Amino acid sequence: MLTDEQQETWFAYMRVSLRLAYEMNHQLQTDSGLSLADYDVLNALADSPGRRLQTSALATRISWERSRLSHHLKRMGGRGLVEQAPSAQDRRATDAVLTDAGLAALRAATPGHAALVRRLFFDGLDPAQLPALRAALEAVHEQVVEHGTLPRPAAHQHRLPGLQTGG
Repeated sequence: MLTDEQQETWFAYMRVSLRLAYEMNHQLQTDSGLSLADYDVLNALADSPGRRLQTSALATRISWERSRLSHHLKRMGGRGLVEQAPSAQDRRATDAVLTDAGLAALRAATPGHAALVRRLFFDGLDPAQLPALRAALEAVHEQVVEHGTLPRPAAHQHRLPGLQTGG
């Protein structure tokens, strides 16, 4: 059973999570023709060595089931954003590979996406709150990774590829 404070905190998180995902998906589709799911895949590949990942590692990294990823990669491949190729490490496995067109789409979409994230997420916070918020989110993520069902992701992203970060 959750305490009253835990319930209120959980519902606050759910409201933010669901609404933020909706707004990000809407902005990306309107401005760039990408879905939030497309953006997640492109972003993970752009941040990977050689712009490629084994599909199982990509699924773990973006917290998707492999079957969902497989279907989505086929749709993205049809749009020229990604390719699938035999794995560079294990020829029995398949890699998802970011194409030049996919990288260009990501780079074109990222400034608008980052502006929306800043406006909807960060502008409502006092900068002094960020270290505590980050620490809380990192602690929750670690708890989910430790006790969840997916394997631990190999890497942890710190920057949006192709975007000059400031201040």
